[in-house]
Parts: sequence; structure tokens; C-alpha cells
Amino acid sequence: MAESTAIAWGRVVPVEGEPIEGGTVLLRDGKIAAVEGPGFAVPDGADVVDATGKWVLPGFIDAHAHAGVHEEAEGWAGQDTNERTDPNAAHVRALDAINPADEGFRDAIMGGVLAVNVNPGSANPIGGQTAAIKCWGRTVDEMVLREPAGVKSALGENPKRTYGERNETPSTRLGTAAVIRGAFVAALNYQAKLAAEAAKDSSSERSVVERDLKLEALSRVLRREIPWRQHCHRADDIATAMRMAREFGYDLVIDHGTEAYLLADQIAAASIPVIIGPLFTSRSKVELRNRSLANPGRLAAAGVTIAITINPARIIGCADRIGSLSPGKDADLVIWSGDPLDVMSRAERAFVDGREIYRYDYDRREGVFADL
Repeated sequence: MAESTAIAWGRVVPVEGEPIEGGTVLLRDGKIAAVEGPGFAVPDGADVVDATGKWVLPGFIDAHAHAGVHEEAEGWAGQDTNERTDPNAAHVRALDAINPADEGFRDAIMGGVLAVNVNPGSANPIGGQTAAIKCWGRTVDEMVLREPAGVKSALGENPKRTYGERNETPSTRLGTAAVIRGAFVAALNYQAKLAAEAAKDSSSERSVVERDLKLEALSRVLRREIPWRQHCHRADDIATAMRMAREFGYDLVIDHGTEAYLLADQIAAASIPVIIGPLFTSRSKVELRNRSLANPGRLAAAGVTIAITINPARIIGCADRIGSLSPGKDADLVIWSGDPLDVMSRAERAFVDGREIYRYDYDRREGVFADL
């Protein structure tokens, strides 16, 4: 086996730099060793992949996904997106329900997506902990990039419907906000109790503070170790999300943001990133009435960080490893037949940690995956 692989002579798009015509990306020991222009001397003994006429990009990243927990073609048995039994499910982890064998991961790879942030669903005001993972691996543990990568929360119709239909709290928007506020107040009290016990001089005076997995997760948000991933569509819900973030001082990420363009200046001023979409769907509920393909452009023009190119990696806290072609980062990249934003282009070959895991077989007219 060669010590290195050179993806050579293609149109290399590093993302954090200008495209390189006739460029070469050198992969070694699962990392990107070099990104060079024409004339680069490929090391002796390296495997050479001729990318002439092709585009070479880092793997795309979906910063809001349910792959592995909302499994393809599995029906009820593969539905683990929402733990609908508790409005505050901060203690549950997407990691514990992700099935690496989900066909959705292979669909993602065929579309050039090599990493996803898997979120719990939006049925609960507080849905649980997210996990940033790669799309390839035998167990989720070996796929993990960052875990937890955030805590999912939801405002608007979904928690209202889930609990309102059962005549339970919350059945209104104000009830949903109250559940979230109450949980954060409890987490602040928990932190204060831990600090008070730690401050006692004599170990004999200290009492054991019982662990609480919900409050531990929320405390990580309050300490700004992980962001608060806020599902919200309508402008009034987005305003509520921003209000609570100011009140408790955590890092907020707006997920979906269908009407975010109506508050673009305020979102930009608060430096809150927005993960938009999905956009290519029907207007299946009232909250999507004002869905617009112009939303990303309007937000970007206002100075809002949106989840395109390197930004998804930054939003999920993994930009040190993925999201661009830079020496030292993970060797996760895709060779495309042409511009990946052209619907006629195809992801022809994909590499994760420097290993080719996928290629499109034109003779068989299907994608072929490596063995795990």
C-alpha cells in the first residue's frame, strides 16, 4: 500500500482560498499533507489519481440532519428522532440512536456530503444533544467528530401540537418558552449548588450533590461549551429565541429560519448563524408559508453567517478538521465530474480519512462503496 495518495491535476477548490487550476491535493496518513498548484512534484511511490478535467472539493457538511436516527425505509422501527415523553429531554443523545447502516448515509455520500450534524427532532421544547459525525464507519463511535455538538430546542408549532393534543404542557408558545426558561433556571441553581459545595473548606462539611443528566447538559450550554440549536421558522419565534439567548447568555444557532430575512439586521448584529431550510419541500404547514429561495441571499447580504461552504464546519465546531482543503485537516474530499452546483455534475469518487470509500461506476450506472 502506498504511503500517500495524490489527487492530481484537477480544479482544486480549497474553499478557504482561490481555486487552483491543475492543482494537486496530497493525502498522507489520513490527513491532507499538501495543496499545491501546477508543477508540484508528486512524491515517489504515491498513488496518483488523475483528476484532469474534474473538480476537487472538501466533502460537503450538512449542519442540520436526522440521518441515522430517522432511518430510510425502516418505518416505525427506525424512527428514533423524538423522545416524545418529556418536554425537557436535554439528557437524551442522538449518538445513542444513530444507526451507521442507515441508507441515508450512503445517499449523502453519493451527493458529496461526507459529514453531518445529527439532531434530535423538534417535538419537544428541549429535544436533546446533537452529534457531529462523518458519514462513513462501522460504529457511530468511530464516526464522531464532536459530541455533543449542541442541544436541540424547538419553538413554534411542533411542541404545541405534540403536547397540546394530549392536553399537557406546553400547549402554547408561551408555555413552550416557560418550559425552556424553567429548565435553564434549574440548571443555574444546580451550578450554584455545585459551586457552593466546592467552596466549602472542610471536606467533612461537603455533601454529595446528586448528578442530574438534564442539568449537566444545560449547564454546558450556559458555560458556552456547546451552542443552543433553536428550531424556529416564524419571525416572532426567532425573536423569542434571541430574547432567551440574551437572558441566559448562551450561544444561539437558528435552525430553519424561514422568516429570518424579516429580522436579518438584528440577527447580523447579534452574530447569530442561521442554518436555512430545507428549501426544496412543499409548504407543508403554516410556518412555511413565507418560505423563499431568496432567504439565504437576503441574509448573506445583511451580514448573517449562513451554513454554506466552510460555515457549517464552524457552526458545529469542527472547522479544525473538515470544511476546507488545508494541510493538517482530515483527508475528506470528493472528486466531481464538474461544478458541484451544476445539477448535471456527479460525485465520482469520495475519500474519508484518506481512504477511497466510494466511486461511481459509469458502466454499471451505480455507485460502488468500499467494504467497511
